[in-house]
Amino acid sequence: MKLYRPATILVGVLFVLLGGVARLAGTDHVLGDDSNLKVVSGSIGQALPWAGSGSTVKVTRIAFARSILSDNASDDEKPVDTNGVYIAIEWDTVRGVKDPDTLSPTLITDGGSVYAEVSDPSDSGIDFPDAGFARTGSVVFEANPADLKGLTLRLKPSMFFNYYNSEIRIDLGIPTEAIAQQMVDGAEEQYVVNSAVTRVAS
Repeated sequence: MKLYRPATILVGVLFVLLGGVARLAGTDHVLGDDSNLKVVSGSIGQALPWAGSGSTVKVTRIAFARSILSDNASDDEKPVDTNGVYIAIEWDTVRGVKDPDTLSPTLITDGGSVYAEVSDPSDSGIDFPDAGFARTGSVVFEANPADLKGLTLRLKPSMFFNYYNSEIRIDLGIPTEAIAQQMVDGAEEQYVVNSAVTRVAS
């Protein structure tokens, strides 16, 4: 009978654990093929519950633009241009009693593209206020004008280990390439990214 040293057993256990973690982080789990994943779907104007926290997220408007500029930019700062198109998503969050996880926004399309939020201006993003308050702001993405059909805002908890195991997907109302092209053609010359505003929840 062959005996295994403790170090060999430890390495084996480590590989099993890493395999489990990799499966949890894999695309099958994230994209909803796992029956434990709760996907909350909605559209513009709907207040959607955020990950069991009692908080809600709502997209109020989207805007297409050829350049962006922060509302607190100095007089000598120039707008940031793009060879693609900027998509500004205006949002409204309401904080529940529980502390909600930080959310991570991306845009996804029917063509399989995934767009991350721009890092500048730094005011862009989605967050929650203190309990009993609401917050309004905008998050900006830079996208390929040729791949916008089925554009969807996807919100996931940014924590790696999250017991809520859920995400929000908001349909941004671009079901065809023709509508996407109309939106691109009608893009504003410049979108001003306003600082987020906090108010008492109604």
